Amino acid sequence: MSATPPPGPDDQSDVPGRIMSGEMAEQPAMLRRILDQGAPRIREVAAEIAARKPRFVLLTARGTSDNAALYAKYLLEIRLGLPCGLASMSTTTAYGATPDLRDVLVITVSQSGGSPDLVASTRAAREAGAVTLAVTNNPDSALAAVSEYHIDILAGPEKALPATKTYTASLLSLYLFVAGLGGGDGTEAASVLPDLAGAVLGRRAEVKALASRYRFAERMVITSRGYGYPTAKEAALKLMETSYIPALSYSGADLLHGPLAMVDNISPVIAVVTDGRGGEALQPVLDRLRGRGADLFVVGPKAQVEAASAGFALPTSGVPEELQPILEILPLQMLAYEVTIARGQDPDSPRALAKVTETR
Repeated sequence: MSATPPPGPDDQSDVPGRIMSGEMAEQPAMLRRILDQGAPRIREVAAEIAARKPRFVLLTARGTSDNAALYAKYLLEIRLGLPCGLASMSTTTAYGATPDLRDVLVITVSQSGGSPDLVASTRAAREAGAVTLAVTNNPDSALAAVSEYHIDILAGPEKALPATKTYTASLLSLYLFVAGLGGGDGTEAASVLPDLAGAVLGRRAEVKALASRYRFAERMVITSRGYGYPTAKEAALKLMETSYIPALSYSGADLLHGPLAMVDNISPVIAVVTDGRGGEALQPVLDRLRGRGADLFVVGPKAQVEAASAGFALPTSGVPEELQPILEILPLQMLAYEVTIARGQDPDSPRALAKVTETR
């Protein structure tokens, strides 16, 4: 028997979290829209940029988009061998530095395309000789206007303060762009995602039951390696901004270099285990966590979930490792939502947040 579907974004009933819930539910249709309608334009942009032969990539973003940019960094370095860096915007916006960015591709990822520091740093990068690409959900934004190229992630209006559908839309758009930059397509491998995402989101009752386990958590640690690491960072952000639980994200390798000491049998540890090399690299960390008696929650393959304290098994069979983050984040979005509801808070309107954060 299927779970009751979440209220849609147009449902006007006074239900806490109804907007975030509805936007999470839109993700399968949105992924299909990107594959059907957005992919041709993404390939076109990728081909034009590839012809200019960039030798280095700088990625610029804030918040949730910063985690999407980190995902792109893994893709570009692993699949294309392009060295990448995450830009420090204040070097230009606050300090007035003028780096030589000839032969550099600067990719700026932003849901709104409206933050002044993103616009200013992208304008400065273009003036410094960079090829500039904006990846946004707003083709009419100031960021799109100052960039030489633009990719519309086609997520549709996002009204909830916690970003959900724009994150997965950014991941898929960036995956297709990197595939195109390497002379490929990417749509065939990604074609399984809409149906699989729908299946994952249909297991909401399962996540709700898991959320009751973490309702009173005072802190969480989230870890992964490889392509799963951006998922760990994004899950931590979602938990902090909705439920206000301090959630610390670490690469599995970094966790072993000191922070492991704070892990006990009280504070939950969430491990994002990709089905592939990243999951293999994380295995020694999982062994150490179990050895310390950690309350270990695994998102990943069924066998890994069965060896943990709790978890959510993903349908990763046949899904390339680099595409699994689009599925991995879905149960963690739902977990953040359900934990927040269980704590008596409204995930649609976290305190002290605005949809467009105007940093300078």
